[in-house]
Amino acid sequence: MQYLGLWVKNRGVMVNQLVLLSDTANSSSDVLPALDLLGHKTQVLSLQTPADVLNREAEAVVIIDARESLVQARNTAQILKSSGLVSPLLMVLTEGGLAAVSSTWLIDDILLNTAGPAEVEARLRLATAQLSTDVTDGEHLIRSGEITVDEASYTARLAGEPLNLTYKEFELLKFLAQHPGRVFTRAQLLSEVWGYDYYGGTRTVDVHVRRLRSKLGSDHENLISTVRNVGYSFSSVRGES
Repeated sequence: MQYLGLWVKNRGVMVNQLVLLSDTANSSSDVLPALDLLGHKTQVLSLQTPADVLNREAEAVVIIDARESLVQARNTAQILKSSGLVSPLLMVLTEGGLAAVSSTWLIDDILLNTAGPAEVEARLRLATAQLSTDVTDGEHLIRSGEITVDEASYTARLAGEPLNLTYKEFELLKFLAQHPGRVFTRAQLLSEVWGYDYYGGTRTVDVHVRRLRSKLGSDHENLISTVRNVGYSFSSVRGES
């Protein structure tokens, strides 16, 4: 498989390579006509492309074509994120599909197929910025969306306001914020946050998630989403449960 160059220059601004996942489109213009006006180089791959292949171009923005099959597009997004996709993940929808989308789909943003070039360009920039988890200050500061976690001082902030967390609540939030978009089972969270020598049941994960959501408040509780029959996922942007 031949990969395109990682970066292309557009209007004097360095922008990311685009990878479009679709089983019905021959080119990006079939899915999102505005891309033709922006001049981005876009690689079209199958919806079944695995996350490890996409991660070879870790700086790319991945776009899923959901115009014709919402269920298949949702399943693809969830599989990619749970398999470790690190790239920003967007989804192209028709207007009729907007009501179905929720945070459990694990996408970072949506685009209508009729979106104009200015909107598409802005959303591509925002998706990259929102998804990234920046580690600075000697790898002590973790930022993911509106959440900031300071490992050195064991403090966490939401939109600049301090959160009053217990030690385990802090550790749970820190771990989730370090892996935005990833889905973790209760057993995985138990071993990662509580350790292999913890003998309590996975129910304690549910209890701590509930307490953490309460402290995040009603406007932000859905940063931690429940993936039915699987576990939990952290999103860097607010959404619906």
